[in-house]
Amino acid sequence: MVHHGDMLPSQQHRYGDLPELTPRQLHDRREGVFLVLAGLFLGTLAMLNILGISRFCVLASWDSSAGFHFGIPGELTFAVAVGVLPYPLTFLCTDFISEFFGKKRANLVVWVGLILNIWVIFILWMGGLLPGFEPVSDAGEITRDAAERLPVFYEIRSLAFGAVTASMIAYLIAQLVDVHVFHFWKNLTRGKHLWLRNNGSTLVSQLVDTVAVILITHFYAHALPVDSGRGIWPQLMVFILTGYAFKFVMAILDTIPFYLGSAWLARYLRLPPPGHQHADPTSENVASG
Repeated sequence: MVHHGDMLPSQQHRYGDLPELTPRQLHDRREGVFLVLAGLFLGTLAMLNILGISRFCVLASWDSSAGFHFGIPGELTFAVAVGVLPYPLTFLCTDFISEFFGKKRANLVVWVGLILNIWVIFILWMGGLLPGFEPVSDAGEITRDAAERLPVFYEIRSLAFGAVTASMIAYLIAQLVDVHVFHFWKNLTRGKHLWLRNNGSTLVSQLVDTVAVILITHFYAHALPVDSGRGIWPQLMVFILTGYAFKFVMAILDTIPFYLGSAWLARYLRLPPPGHQHADPTSENVASG
């Protein structure tokens, strides 16, 4: 059986209904697709780290007297941070990169994402360090408004610092787990059962990410909207379960675009279809550019 990573950059899988590509066309297509996937991954990562925990979206709540409600807070509220909403896309992108470009490139993108997180923190830090037009008190501190709020940039900055720090640690662990588990299932099933490696890797890594980011955000950044008059661990468990339930559903739903995308990309990039078996890269179905 041939994995995509086994094929040389100039080799292409032959499809009877598709023309052969020149080496230049093959290179442009493969590098172009990689750049799109890496760009989506890194752009989404930067966006969600800035949005982060700036707002929590209430999905549902439960009251002992009235039962379940949707969209309004209650005694037990199920909410997710706005930064979580685009997060499943990052795992879909790394799964595509793992499938078509191999573990080495997938890990490279993950490490570049970590550098991007550090860059975001640096810009936020530098932006607050340089002088601006905000009114300053005699003590040299930025003046708050009547509602005790800082200017918008500083409010975002304070939330983003905590969120990005938590995200950096959780992200690195979860994404590396995702790539490792993806290739573990791919090797175990000999390239078959696309749904298993897609869902198996994402669900495990999302659980790791959710637990890590909630615990770090609360105990390090103190940025979760918790009720100090109630037990903290039950509230944290609700945040973890709600965040993971959202990611679980999204992981199941992304099986469809992953299957469709893998089938289309294999043809577009002239790579063997997922699960395709043949002897080696020199077989008759592999053409050298």
